[in-house]
Parts: sequence; C-alpha cells; structure tokens
Amino acid sequence: MDLLRTPDERFTDLPGYPFEPHYVDVDTGDGSGTRIRVHHVDEGPPDATETVLLLHGEPSWSYLYRHMIPPLVAAGHRCVAPDLPGFGRSDKPTPRTEYTYARHVDWLREAVLDRLDLDGITLVAQDWGGLLGLRLVAEHPDRFRRVVAANTFLPTGDRDPGQAFLAWQRYSQETPVLHVGGVIKGACTTPLSADVIAAYDAPFPDDSYKEGARQFPLLVPTSPDDPAADANRSAWERLRTFERPFLCAFSDGDPVTHGADRIFRDEVPGCRDQPHTTIEGGGHFLQEDRGAELADVVARFIDAT
Repeated sequence: MDLLRTPDERFTDLPGYPFEPHYVDVDTGDGSGTRIRVHHVDEGPPDATETVLLLHGEPSWSYLYRHMIPPLVAAGHRCVAPDLPGFGRSDKPTPRTEYTYARHVDWLREAVLDRLDLDGITLVAQDWGGLLGLRLVAEHPDRFRRVVAANTFLPTGDRDPGQAFLAWQRYSQETPVLHVGGVIKGACTTPLSADVIAAYDAPFPDDSYKEGARQFPLLVPTSPDDPAADANRSAWERLRTFERPFLCAFSDGDPVTHGADRIFRDEVPGCRDQPHTTIEGGGHFLQEDRGAELADVVARFIDAT
C-alpha cells in the first residue's frame, strides 16, 4: 500500500488543541515491511494510576477529545488519544481498498497494547472507537479496567442498522465532495465556529487524503455474511462474560446509535448496577457538544469503581 502524510503545518495553532504530537510505527500487514506512523496525544502523568484511552470514530480524529482531556488530566489521570490510520496526524493508506476492519483492529492493537504497552485501561469509545476498541476489550479483557461506551455499537450484521446509518452510508459514497468538517457540524447539536470546522478538515488537504473517511462507512457490518461479522460475533461471546465495570453514556440526540445502549446493558454483565446515563443535548459527536459533561461522567465512574 502507499501512504500519505498530512503536512505538519496543517496542525499549527488549532483552536483548543495545544497537545504535543507523539508517534509510533506499526506494520502495515501487507507483507511489504512498510510501517504506518500512528499519532497519539499523551497527556497527564505517565505513571498515573489510571490511564484513559480515548478512541474517536469516523470521520473525526483526536481533536474531538480536546474538551475532555484537560479535566481528566486535572483529575490526575493519563489520557491517550490515538488517531486511527487514515485520520488526524496518522498516516493515510491509499487506495481505499487497503482499509479493512481486521487491519484496523491489528493496527490499533499494535499501536496501543504492544507499542505503548498500556494496561489498566479505562476505555472511552465513540462511533468507530467502539467498533475497534470493543474488539480489543474482547480479545484482551485483562488489559481493561473499565469501559465507557458513548454513542457506539458492535454490529454483526444480524440486526437492521437503522435508516439513519444507511442514509449516512449512502451519502458518504454518493456525495461528490465529502466535507469532513461539515459532516461533523451536521452531527452536532451545538454551532461550530469556522475555525473549529477548519480544524476537523485539517488532516485532509484534498480528496486523496480522504480514502479512509470514504471507506469506513462500508466497513460497518450490515449483513450476516459481512467479512467482519464472524469476528464481531466472537467478540460478543466474550463480552457476554466481561464482568468489569461497563458504563453506557449515550446522548439523547443521536439517531445513528439510538438504542444500542440497551443492547450493551442487556448483554454485558459488567453493565449490571452501573449508573448508566443519558447526556442531554448532545448529538452524535457528544464529545463536541457535551465534552465537559462526558469527562465528568468518566471521572466519577473511575472514582466509583
């Protein structure tokens, strides 16, 4: 595969994002020996008792967590927020056929669990952050101390994904111009300033950098015979034995993942007796709409468990 790298100057002076970049290299897995540079934010004490892993989704990047990282660090926690390959400051594989669900699980595993050697993790996962992060929880449950699922799901293709998701999937393939900042804006309940919209666009100088943003909606299993369906079914089998604390913190204004929290609460033992919450006034990207509130939910959950 070929790799594109967004020029560093695209990330200069982004509003509310003062974090120093950190990088690890992971194998592409295509047999070529090529390695992908994966970016992550790493804030707070490296020896903190609690490490919070913040996983973004599609088509956002770690910029989405800029409202949450400072209060979590102020509470004494270490925050690690990777950019998935294809997004943010991470390298962007091309062509889009190089993007697969399995590869992204492998890349995230190597970057976070192997290279950063994270343990005792509190996972905060939204959108594709859950589709990938919950696979890691299922495969390596002992690495995770607790989970916060926020506007996410783990589909196997055995359930109707809903009209809102299917509409987004069609739009992502049919629109002549995929305006990433505009997509984020449209899935928020609060107005975004022009400079914030531009920050979400920063990783993508032109359409050649958006291969991942275009391909990710097609990688969500929507039929039982999807290539990722069996692996996700196996993950669900293991999640049904996951006893560690698992909290649902969904917003009240996301048509895409609405109702998925009930599935987690019914299926995952760690959800029992937890203070599941509905965050009012948030859209799909609740970190943007209600980031401080979600950070407070995470901090209180850590304190309580």
